[in-house]
Amino acid sequence: MKTSKSQQEQTRRTLIRTAVDLITEKGYDAATMKQIAREAGIGDATIYKYFPSKEKILLAYYELCIEITLEVAQETPGWEEFTLQEKLQRLVDALLELLLGDREFVEITRDIFGKSPLLMMRDNMPGQQTLKQEIIKLLEEAEQRGDISPCDFKNLIGGLFGDYLFAVIAYWLKDDSDEFANTTQLVDMTLAILVMALKSGIVNKVTELASFMLRNQLSRIMQNGSGLLEMVKLVQNGLGRGLGDVR
Repeated sequence: MKTSKSQQEQTRRTLIRTAVDLITEKGYDAATMKQIAREAGIGDATIYKYFPSKEKILLAYYELCIEITLEVAQETPGWEEFTLQEKLQRLVDALLELLLGDREFVEITRDIFGKSPLLMMRDNMPGQQTLKQEIIKLLEEAEQRGDISPCDFKNLIGGLFGDYLFAVIAYWLKDDSDEFANTTQLVDMTLAILVMALKSGIVNKVTELASFMLRNQLSRIMQNGSGLLEMVKLVQNGLGRGLGDVR
C-alpha cells in the first residue's frame, strides 16, 4: 500500500524531530541512523528512503525551519502593511524564536558544519531557493511602492540574505547578553543599513555588490562577535552622514 504525500511528509518531519532529540541527548557521533529510525517507529532501512545520511537530516532540519519561518512571518497580523525593514526583521525574529527550543542542537550542527564547510556551500544551503524567492518578492513589492530605489541586484540580495541569516545564527549562539539583546541590536542595525542603502540607490552605485555583504567575511566576523556592534554602529553612522551629504 502506497503512502500519501502527506503521510510521507509527516514521516519526514518525525524523523527530523527524532534526530534532533537523539543528537541533542547523545551527541552527533553517538546517535546512529538505526537508532533514529527505531525511535521514530520505522524500519531500519526505511529511513534511507528519506535521508541517505545524518548530514542530510541536519540540512533538512534547517530547510524545514526556513519553511516554517516564512509561514509564521506571513501569518503575523498586519504583515501586508509592514515596511520592508519590518518584514525582514520579522523573518529573522521568527527564525530565532523557532530555533530557541533547539539551541543546543543548533550549536552541535554549527560544529558539524564547521568541520564540513562544503555542506554550507551556496547550492547546498537549506531553504536557499525558497528564501531567495521570498526576499526577491519583498524587494519587488517595496520597489513598486516606491519605498526603495529601483534595484538591479534583487536576485543577488535574495541569495545573500540566506548567508546573512546563518551568520546571525552563529552570532546568536555566542550571545550571552540578557535575552539576546546584542543579537537584537545587531539585527536592527544591519537591516537598517541594508534598507537605508536600498532607499538611497547606493547599492546600484557599488561596482561589486559582493563586496558590500561579502559572505565569508560576514560569517567570520559574526562568529567572532568581538567589537561587532561597535563596527556596525560606525558603518550605520557613516552611511547616514554620507547620504545626508548626497542629499
